Amino acid sequence: MNINATLLGQTIAFLIFVWFCKQYVWPMMMGPIMERQAKIADGLAAAEKGLKDQEMAADNAEQAIKQAKAEAAEIVAHAKARDTQMIEEAKAKASEEAGRVMAGAQAEIDQEINRAKDSLRTQVSELAVAGASKILGKEVDAKAHKAALKELIEQI
Repeated sequence: MNINATLLGQTIAFLIFVWFCKQYVWPMMMGPIMERQAKIADGLAAAEKGLKDQEMAADNAEQAIKQAKAEAAEIVAHAKARDTQMIEEAKAKASEEAGRVMAGAQAEIDQEINRAKDSLRTQVSELAVAGASKILGKEVDAKAHKAALKELIEQI
């Protein structure tokens, strides 16, 4: 056999094989490869997007924490102000109540003083009548006695 003819036959067979693979086998193999590449590219894009979303979520969480801390500080300040206000109101009420108690006690003292004065007037008038009756040497009747007491009380 001739080596040139064999080489030429093998070259033609190889070219037909390459053409057949390019026409029928290669597209069937490239379809799944392209799908796989697309999935990988989508996965990488999703991973990048996930990282960005994670960074944004971390920033949002940090801002939410700052806002919550600010709100908590505001609530605490408001509570302290309300506490101070309640203490001041309680002091004012206590002072007012003390004033009322003092006024009531003063009124009661004034009433007791008036009663004591009336009692003393009565006793003084009785003593005066008793002294007058001893001086006069006779007993004054009950009606005259009461009239004299009233007159003496009014004068005192």
